Amino acid sequence: MRIMGAASPGGPEVLRPFEAPEPHAGPGEIRVRVHFASVNPADLSVRSGAGRGAGIIAERTPPQIPGMEAAGIVDEVGPGADRFAEGDEAMVIVLPSRPAGGAYAEFVAVPTASAAHVPRGVPLSRAATIPMNGLTAWRALDLLALAPGESLLVTGAAGALGGYVLQLARDRGILPIAVAEDRDAGRLRTLGAHAVIGRHDLHARLRAIAPRGVDGVIDGAVMNEHVLPFVRDGGAMASVRRWDATAPRGIRLLEVRVSDYAHRTDLLDTLRGRAEDGLLVPCEAEEVPAEDAADAHRRMETGGVRGRLVLAF
Repeated sequence: MRIMGAASPGGPEVLRPFEAPEPHAGPGEIRVRVHFASVNPADLSVRSGAGRGAGIIAERTPPQIPGMEAAGIVDEVGPGADRFAEGDEAMVIVLPSRPAGGAYAEFVAVPTASAAHVPRGVPLSRAATIPMNGLTAWRALDLLALAPGESLLVTGAAGALGGYVLQLARDRGILPIAVAEDRDAGRLRTLGAHAVIGRHDLHARLRAIAPRGVDGVIDGAVMNEHVLPFVRDGGAMASVRRWDATAPRGIRLLEVRVSDYAHRTDLLDTLRGRAEDGLLVPCEAEEVPAEDAADAHRRMETGGVRGRLVLAF
C-alpha cells in the first residue's frame, strides 16, 4: 500500500511516498480504506522528530508515518467487531506512536473503540477532522471542568480544534471567548463564541470583558506565557503541547493528551450523533493530494490555515 512518511527527521521536504505491507483487521478491529487523512499540528512534530519526547513517535523501523485521524470505507471486519460491516463509512483516531504508525496510509487497522460511523450527510473529507480534534476538545474541557456561566479563552479559535472547542463549550453553558482575526468573527460567533478578540488588542478587550481574568484557557495556538496573565487567580490553562512551566497565583497548568481518550468510542458516537442532529458543525476541509503532503506541512507551518487540510488517498 501507499503511505506518506519520513525516512529521517527533518523539514517538510522529507515527506514522500513509500510502499508498505497492508495491515489486516485483527480481533475487535476494522480495516479502513482511507479516503482522507487530516493534517494536524502534531503531524509536524512526528515528521520533524520533535515529538519523540512527547511520546507520539513510534519505535519502529523508518519511515515514520504521521497522521492522527482519517475517514474512509471499512473493507475488513475482524472477529468481534460487530458494530461495523464491510462498506460502512467510518472515521477513526489513529495514534502514530503505535508500531503500525499513523493515518497517512491507504489502509489503517484500528480497534473499534477508536472508530465511529461517519455522520449521515457529512462528506468523508470533513468527517476526517472529527475524531482527533473532537476528542481533544472534549478532553480539554473535561480537564478544565468549568461550570456553566464561567469564561473560557480559546486561542487558535479559527482552526479545527478551536471550532470544536467553541461548540462543545457552548453546549456546556460555558462562555467561550475566541482569539482570532476579524475576518473570522462572524463564523466563530455562529459556532458559539461569546466574543471574538484579535491578538493585537487582546489585553484591552479581554480586560473589559473579564476584569478579574478568565476562568480557563484552551491554548490551541500554543501562546503559552502570552496568555497566562489573562487567567484569574486559581483558574486553569489547558495546553495541547507540552509546556514545562510553573504557574503563579494558584493557576493549574493542564496537559491535554488525546491518547487518554483514543478508545472512547462512546464519545466518538456522541460526536457523530451531534453532527447528524445539526448540533455540531464539522470543520471545513480543503482536499490536497496525498503526494503533496510536504506542501500541506509547509502551509501548516506558515500558519493561517482555516479549518483543516486533508490528504486525499
